[in-house]
Amino acid sequence: MMRLFFVAGCLLLVISSFAQTINQKLKKAFQQFENDDQLKHAISSLYVIDAKTGRVVFDKNSQVGLAPASTQKIITSVTAFELLGKDYRYKTEFGVVENNSGKNLYIKASGDPTFGSWRWESKKEENVLRRLSKATDAIKFDSPTVLVDANGWSKAQVPDGWIWQDIGNYYGAGASYLNWRENQYDIILKSGKKIGDTVDVVTTKPVLFSQSIKSELSSAAKGTGDNAYIYLPVTESKIIVRGTIPVEENNFQISGAMPDPGHQFIESLRVALKDKLSLNSNLPSVDLYDPTKSNPRIFHTEYSPSLDSIIYWLNKKSINLYGEALIKTFAYEKKGFGSTDSGVAIVKDFWKQKGLDEEELNIYDGSGLSPLNRVTTHAQVEILKYAKTKDWFPHFYNSLPEYNGMKIKSGTINDVKAFCGYHTAKDGSEYIFSFLVNNYNGKASALVGKMYKVLDILK
Repeated sequence: MMRLFFVAGCLLLVISSFAQTINQKLKKAFQQFENDDQLKHAISSLYVIDAKTGRVVFDKNSQVGLAPASTQKIITSVTAFELLGKDYRYKTEFGVVENNSGKNLYIKASGDPTFGSWRWESKKEENVLRRLSKATDAIKFDSPTVLVDANGWSKAQVPDGWIWQDIGNYYGAGASYLNWRENQYDIILKSGKKIGDTVDVVTTKPVLFSQSIKSELSSAAKGTGDNAYIYLPVTESKIIVRGTIPVEENNFQISGAMPDPGHQFIESLRVALKDKLSLNSNLPSVDLYDPTKSNPRIFHTEYSPSLDSIIYWLNKKSINLYGEALIKTFAYEKKGFGSTDSGVAIVKDFWKQKGLDEEELNIYDGSGLSPLNRVTTHAQVEILKYAKTKDWFPHFYNSLPEYNGMKIKSGTINDVKAFCGYHTAKDGSEYIFSFLVNNYNGKASALVGKMYKVLDILK
């Protein structure tokens, strides 16, 4: 019996010694990381736990709120699986409303961020428009008015805290009640032959029905890449493109965010249906409709892919629009009104009920694009640990990209770099971690290599 106790005690000592070694290695690596010149004015946080036991492996600044950038999407993703369910689907309904003006086309908006997306064959714009054309074959509309039922959805497309330089570009596309083509379009540019020459706007894909574009771009040296930014109108009536692109480019493409995706969809529908539906292109994109006045007769419904598929793309390609649509959907489904502020409150309250201090999630949006967001690494790790216990976890885990040989979500905004996720070491140890760095200097690529060097200790 004494021999048995002796062996057990030795095993515990070995396990404890091994864990201590990992902690010591991380401590040394993190200290070297913080002493690097790139971190001279920065603040960093690293929190690592044993995924099997929940034991803390390493902790530095885990209770300090830092900007998480796109690693915030893991919070939105896990919350979505819990509040909506992996099989949740958006549905956009089309119908007929008869009133004094005759038969009107009716659209029940749902905030579906995948409507017209190219990421699924069935959701591509040409396929959506083809189905709608077929569905209207037997219907004669008498009125040029389109009635869009957007009741229960906020009119605010862009969350508070987003910056002007972001919101005109594709990654700054906010979520509307009626989204289309991921609210994205492309601008084709032609530069000059000499540095400093003006840059012309050749066309847009698709053609924008409600906006025109003014180029304030200039030509730069070859190899300088894309330094063009799209700004939505504030003092002018046109979208403005500023910055530079390289010389001698005839088909240079940048992507922007549609200011009015609902209008773009309705005009695209008008073109697709041609003589079947004579819509008035001068009307606003949304003529808000009160469904209590008369019951629409629904003749067609467009369903989104299931939530697990949406979250796959949300994390794999870090699509901000999807994060913003989901956080509004939380509010719509739980409170009856889809707004960002209400969605944020629901997220914070949900995790408060799970034991997190709500002040650890000081968030303003669903994607992490706002520089106002502050999240602790402790909160992120606790949420990742929670996800691991759920039956939908394989879908969430599959959505995470692979960087540095690890399943992790990355995040990048100005002077912010972040990684959080899971890793299984060669010896079978499983770790959950979050690593946030704010206010570093120098190139992001150089910092990433240094962050990987710290995380390599977990391999």
